[in-house]
Amino acid sequence: MNQNIDKLKTWQNIESQYYMQVVNRLPVVLVMGKGTLVWDSNSNKYLDFTSGWAVLNLGHSHPVVTNAIQEQSKKIMQMTNLYYTIPQLGLAKLLADNSCYDRVFFANSGAEANEGACKLARKWGREMLDGAYEIITANNSFHGRTMAMMAATGQKHYQEEWEPLMPGFINVEYNDFDKFLEKVSEKTCAVLLEVVQGEGGINVPDQKYLLSVQKWCQEHNVLFMVDEVQTGMGRLGTLFGYQKFGLDPDVMVLGKALGAGVPLGAFLCKERFSVLSPGDHGSTFGGNALTTAAGWASAKYIIETDLPAEAARSGKYLYSMLEVIKDRHDIEAVRGFGLLLGLELRKNKAQAVIERCLSKGLLLNAVRPNIIRFFPPLNVTEGEMNQAIKILEEALIEEKI
Repeated sequence: MNQNIDKLKTWQNIESQYYMQVVNRLPVVLVMGKGTLVWDSNSNKYLDFTSGWAVLNLGHSHPVVTNAIQEQSKKIMQMTNLYYTIPQLGLAKLLADNSCYDRVFFANSGAEANEGACKLARKWGREMLDGAYEIITANNSFHGRTMAMMAATGQKHYQEEWEPLMPGFINVEYNDFDKFLEKVSEKTCAVLLEVVQGEGGINVPDQKYLLSVQKWCQEHNVLFMVDEVQTGMGRLGTLFGYQKFGLDPDVMVLGKALGAGVPLGAFLCKERFSVLSPGDHGSTFGGNALTTAAGWASAKYIIETDLPAEAARSGKYLYSMLEVIKDRHDIEAVRGFGLLLGLELRKNKAQAVIERCLSKGLLLNAVRPNIIRFFPPLNVTEGEMNQAIKILEEALIEEKI
């Protein structure tokens, strides 16, 4: 036992000495994963209901992905975008064929992809809307931590340390069309919304709200853009979240699960909005052969096996189990779609609950002081969900919730 503690402390000491202290880590060193399970440096096993922050929709080390990475690494991993590479173009076609979009650009992350989408919107405003440049986003949104995306992200605690923020982003109330209308102007070139706010607390809007914003954008030739970094690739029970709400957005941003564990993001647009020209945008590593090979293999598997439908079924089951938990404890609400669900407590004890769960072999995320987020791999089994619920309830009882 003492040897195991020493192993943990060794890595904790290295982290505290060498790594920038920007993360409040939990006391576990993870070394291996398979499916919905991970193991730490002391050989303890955990159910992973975080999926690496909605990245591992196929779970850890899925053979479809690991085989694609292994095979591509033997051929070519990286090449400048001055040249054609097959995996990049194969994934671009696959995404376009299965969405309402025509053009794709690959980045290294969701934040980078959001940056690219906003550049496209700025150029659209310059060329088509008499120089309009403002992009409307929502309070409690999350679009990344780059300098521009902190201005887009409508959360003060992400913004206050970095003021003055980059101009051109207007944060408005989410799910309130009247408040939205108060902020639009002749300067508005685009609207960027999450179809479900993940980091903001699993906030689900009314379908009418999203459709109303979309209609306003269409009437004013303003880009309607959706950030699907967290909701894309099947998480809500449809391949893309916009399909869940019956939307037809002009631009979509992807990240996280697109790479199935490797760094990959993308922004997509319809043909008539494809205003970027050579030299307007670029990326050294964006869309490299290795990451797009992994992305293509994962996306192909998700589509061919209809994994989103499986996520919808599993999500309904997990939601029903959380509703049972809610009725037995001091819990305000359960919300979400598919396998992006939130449990809202009446007390700010989410962190204490997830730490209890960690000690019992379950990884969860406290997305707010009173909100626990559940986003397991899309192929999670009923037995794994039952086990997670059992651990969760034990933790709630111990915390007197």
